[in-house]
Amino acid sequence: MPRSVAPGRDSTFGVTLPATASTELSAPASESRHYLDVAAVTKHFGSTVVLSDLTLAVGQGELISLLGPSGCGKTTLLRLIAGLLTLDSGTISVSGRDLTRVAAHRRNIGIVFQNYALFPHLSVADNVAFGLRAQRVPRVEIEERVRAALALVRMEGFAGRAVSALSGGQQQRTAVARAIVVKPSLLLLDEPFSALDRKLRETMQIEMRHLLRDLRITSLFVTHDQDEALVISDRIAVINEGRIEHLGGPGEVYARPKTLYVMEFIGQSTRIAGRVTSGAQGTVSIDTPLGRLSAPASYPPGTAVVVGVRPEAILLGEGREAEFNHIRAKLLDIVFFGSKTVLILASAVPGDRILVELARRPPSLEVGADVAVRWRVDDSMVFPVR
Repeated sequence: MPRSVAPGRDSTFGVTLPATASTELSAPASESRHYLDVAAVTKHFGSTVVLSDLTLAVGQGELISLLGPSGCGKTTLLRLIAGLLTLDSGTISVSGRDLTRVAAHRRNIGIVFQNYALFPHLSVADNVAFGLRAQRVPRVEIEERVRAALALVRMEGFAGRAVSALSGGQQQRTAVARAIVVKPSLLLLDEPFSALDRKLRETMQIEMRHLLRDLRITSLFVTHDQDEALVISDRIAVINEGRIEHLGGPGEVYARPKTLYVMEFIGQSTRIAGRVTSGAQGTVSIDTPLGRLSAPASYPPGTAVVVGVRPEAILLGEGREAEFNHIRAKLLDIVFFGSKTVLILASAVPGDRILVELARRPPSLEVGADVAVRWRVDDSMVFPVR
């Protein structure tokens, strides 16, 4: 569960938090089991169905990533929740309050856009204070809340600076401060790190995760970056063509994806096409161009399937263990990623691939070599071919 902020030194952000920060900037408590309920939402643009009967339940203080390729409907869902678009059917509620027909400015939802949408003619402090002034909050309270919000994102020393003079990471922090200072009931983030370089993006992912957990703000985070979703999320909703194919924790979605699409979209994987020949006691035998494989599944004989294996689960070398699958294939390439080395082996079927992830490059292996690999039967994933 997300933890609350105690006054004092925060080791993640390296700042001293005001004693009022945890109460002033946190989302209101709720007795509802599901804090955000998106029920059977459908949205069309002309004849194109963007979202189809989509349902999503989010707990208080939870951070859920909406993950999928461009055009899958994730940003449309965010805009429907924010009230920037009108849904065709379904309902949206927050903390038991039906927001389906409530105007956007009355929903008390904070948004951090991809381009941050900061006002270039205003200072950092004035950008953060903008929403409070629109709410006619007293000036003394505005100053206190702006100071607390800037401290939380490590921008307290930039209050008087023009946003045009800020770096990308500083602008992103300012946009977050502006969103949280109004005490939103829900925070929506639409790919807020996409404009940052890789190193800064990775740093901001960790900081954002800790900040939102400390503040207990229920949040939806839109991204098409699988690694980003794995790092930042409590749960991930993988969206495909307007439907959620898998909603689960990062470990579950990665290790046990429910569909072939989810396996392909989250991380890298070996995939080998084959056909089920027999099955007993929850294990099937599958004939493939690389030999017979076993996997934990229940499909009738004759079913066309794809066997998937995460590359870090595959070991080099032959073995005779009954609980392992064994194959041999030609080494096509050796790719060095710094912290890991990936071997790419030849596959017999177009679209198939065999990837082996190692901590370091074996000195004896050369491209063109015949390589034996193995992996545990229990590490195999099986999906029917539609």
